Amino acid sequence: MDIKITNGQLTATINPKGAELNSLKNDSTEFIWEGDPEFWGKHSPVLFPIVGTLKNNSYLYKGQVHALSRHGFARDNVFNLKEQTESTATFTLSSNNDTKIQYPFDFELELKYTLQNNTLRLDYFVTNKGDEAMPFSIGAHPAFALPGNFRDYSLKFEKNEPLVSTQLENDLISDKTVTLPAQDGILPLSYDLFKNDALIFKQLESDAITIQKNGSDYIKVSFPDFPHMGIWTKQDAPFLCIEPWQGYSDAATSLGNLIEKEGIVLLEPGKQYSAGFTVAVFS
Repeated sequence: MDIKITNGQLTATINPKGAELNSLKNDSTEFIWEGDPEFWGKHSPVLFPIVGTLKNNSYLYKGQVHALSRHGFARDNVFNLKEQTESTATFTLSSNNDTKIQYPFDFELELKYTLQNNTLRLDYFVTNKGDEAMPFSIGAHPAFALPGNFRDYSLKFEKNEPLVSTQLENDLISDKTVTLPAQDGILPLSYDLFKNDALIFKQLESDAITIQKNGSDYIKVSFPDFPHMGIWTKQDAPFLCIEPWQGYSDAATSLGNLIEKEGIVLLEPGKQYSAGFTVAVFS
């Protein structure tokens, strides 16, 4: 059964499978993509314990090869509802025999959703329950519904900076980059931007990106805890994903060692990692 939280101004619905945000709406507008499988059958999956694609969908750890599919397994597992109030919900996923086949580490992953005024906050907590350093990446993949003409929308970056996107090659990070045609921090949206798949920013000065519709603020995603960013849609799809990441796909030249992977976090035994981002809506 989906879990619903509200603060009188916003209502959010979360599916315990993947602790996935399925809906975020006010009285007049639904802001989360409906999940039509004709384009993309998800809404806002959590990416853990990797972000993106591993070379050969596998990695090397202590001399052994482990298979792990794109974006990891958390999005496909049912989380436990740990705590719920009217405007908050907290979900947990712990390592088990099935997860250890793909990822031989003891962990607890906790997601907390909080509604306040016109904003949803999502906090991630990763705890290393084992006795050795645990390598992982984590990220968000929220898809925002953009009804109407896609070209009516633009992205406003918090800072006026060169927008250098690293290009993908067979789902892996290449050594090629492209500088996007932004002016004064504004990037008009078009499907041509995504003809080579997602835009990937290894570095951004901005800690926030605002989707604007006809020049007015529509949705603002703030992500000061996340160093990397992905932005993605599919041809003719009426949605846009703004994805705060810690980590990204393997490089095309990767040797597969998980400990040496770019963007990986090494969490010491007994320690906890935390990061969060917010989604503010203006319609």
